[in-house]
Amino acid sequence: MGIFDKLKRQLPKVIEWSDESSNTIVYRYPITDREEIMQGSQLTVRESQKAIFVAKGQIADVFEPGKYKLHTDNLPILTRLFSWGYAFESPYKGEIYFVNTKQFINQPWGTPSPIPVRDKDFGMARIRARGTFSFRVNDPAKLMRELSGTGSSYKTEDVYEQLKQIIVHNFADSIGEAKIPVLDLAANYREFGAITKEHATADFDAFGIEVTSIFIEGITLPDEVSKALDSRTSVGMFSEGDMNKLIGFQTAQAIPEAAKNPGGGGMAAMGVGMGMGFSMMKNVSDALNGSNNNAPSNNAPSSPQNPPAPSVKCYQCGAAVPAGSKFCGVCGAVVSVTVKCLKCGAANNPSAKFCNTCGEKLGAGAAVCKKCGAALGDGARFCPECGAPN
Repeated sequence: MGIFDKLKRQLPKVIEWSDESSNTIVYRYPITDREEIMQGSQLTVRESQKAIFVAKGQIADVFEPGKYKLHTDNLPILTRLFSWGYAFESPYKGEIYFVNTKQFINQPWGTPSPIPVRDKDFGMARIRARGTFSFRVNDPAKLMRELSGTGSSYKTEDVYEQLKQIIVHNFADSIGEAKIPVLDLAANYREFGAITKEHATADFDAFGIEVTSIFIEGITLPDEVSKALDSRTSVGMFSEGDMNKLIGFQTAQAIPEAAKNPGGGGMAAMGVGMGMGFSMMKNVSDALNGSNNNAPSNNAPSSPQNPPAPSVKCYQCGAAVPAGSKFCGVCGAVVSVTVKCLKCGAANNPSAKFCNTCGEKLGAGAAVCKKCGAALGDGARFCPECGAPN
């Protein structure tokens, strides 16, 4: 090696790093085998950086942001390691690492599997959560010893999975300890973020890293809980807490499907479908018009305070049909045209020979009052019930 090459490798030089990336945490300054650092070399450490000198496999001096002219006064550990006196007795050959101390923001996190929680409303429920977190290096020497080592560079993706696991673990602890109802979780995102950050601080600090923020963007409930909430919201549109309204609402939703699958064919099946439809529509109407928990049940026994509604028998299937109904709720037969018994007043099929209630003879093909439907006697010119001429 010529004398000029030797002088060139030992000339003072400027040591600095211009970070043009957004994800580099540690960067090793490139020093080739032909380069050495001499006294008088200039070190520039920018804001949001720190510089670490490594010699003989040991972390030596650490420099804060600023501009330095290297000499034995500001390299105390290197001076001791190399047994220097008051000046460089020989060129320094070692490694210099720049550590980025800025915040690395918007790092996503999420629970890989549901977290089971106990809830007073839904019993055992499983939830998922997602959000973002930010971090920065607060102890470069500890970071190098614990994580980055002496590689040429160390990036956020190299440590991301480890930090994400710390977030998820501490979030699960926070949820379990809080014992907040599932329905109230959305109102406590900020609080959960702060608690999770507090719990995770010690775990981050073990790597020389500070977690600066943890945000919770959403907590997802299980499908069955979400469906229950949707149903409860639908009921709330009518009257809060009234389950009869929910039944009526769900019945109305089932009408189209019932009409598509009447359970049979021909006119009889169509009648059954119509009857079911009218019955279901009545339930919906009752629910929407203010049915409440104090209303009597359809299966409640009759009493003087709860008399049974008047009804007539369907001439087609014999089912009890509410008085005034135009169609049978079971078979769908038309019941509006009837013959009224002169003895008991019961409505009968016009073709009936005897009253279906008291057995009074009606007579086949008996004349019927055009106004009230009562049976007319032979040769009668006026109705015995309403007096209308016939």
